[in-house]
Amino acid sequence: MGVSFSAKAKGEVCRNVPQKHCCCLAQCFGILLFCNSFQGESIRIITESRELGNLLPRLFKRTFGVSFDVLPEEDTTGKLNFQITDTGKICRIMEAFGFNPADTLCLHINLPIVEEDCCKTAFLRGAFLSGGSVTDPGKGYHLELTTTHHSVAREAYSLMHEILGFYPKFASRGGAQVLYFKQSDLISDFLTFLGAPVAAMGIIEAKLEKELNNKVNRRCNCDEANTSKMVEAAQEQLSAIRLLRSQGTLEKLPQKLLQAAQARESNPEASLTELAAMMEPPISKPAMNHRLKKLIQLATEATP
Repeated sequence: MGVSFSAKAKGEVCRNVPQKHCCCLAQCFGILLFCNSFQGESIRIITESRELGNLLPRLFKRTFGVSFDVLPEEDTTGKLNFQITDTGKICRIMEAFGFNPADTLCLHINLPIVEEDCCKTAFLRGAFLSGGSVTDPGKGYHLELTTTHHSVAREAYSLMHEILGFYPKFASRGGAQVLYFKQSDLISDFLTFLGAPVAAMGIIEAKLEKELNNKVNRRCNCDEANTSKMVEAAQEQLSAIRLLRSQGTLEKLPQKLLQAAQARESNPEASLTELAAMMEPPISKPAMNHRLKKLIQLATEATP
């Protein structure tokens, strides 16, 4: 099974490893507030991203000086499970963000942790890596961040507008809070901001391809409709010419009309422009159209 578009985007984001301690702390903050469980009794992060799986142990060791109590096996396929259950480790992590491990019912974004712009960026990277997903642009446009903490979602909503200049949409889904984008340009801008320009370009290219395909389809439909109209008009003209011939009046018509009738009979699939060029001397397309309409009029008047 191939790697999903979302996994590729997260792989790009993981290459932007924070260098400063404040950014490491902010990225861990985003990961934890948008992960599966961040409570006083346990921390659980479940991901399908191999790149995030490789980054987490190094990032937590560097930021908090702690290791995970549960790690996925080296040959694990599918979802990777990371857990910390040691109360001492959890206490150290909670206190780094200004939280009391005994009171984690209403977690929120501690603003001093994301005071600098670089830390805001690191926080949103962590949020996307842990609780984010983005749809393959060939199927649709949708990027979302999901958290179980209502206050975190509201505060992240404001934070994203502050640093990005535009608001995500907000929704509740089965007890979770979802921040999302459905506009292709906003998704590509957000991915670029996170440090995933290749994924962002994939969004842009998919949009351009769809627009091109739509234009081609409209052109084909238009050409098909025009062809149908041309065939119907030619059939009407040929019917009129046959009627005039059967009544013995065709050969008595003025030379211009007779020449037009003969050209149409000999070239039933020709366009008006092509028929006009066959006249002696050549005439304009409107003039050719006028002659053929005159033949139809004469045939209508001759019909009992």
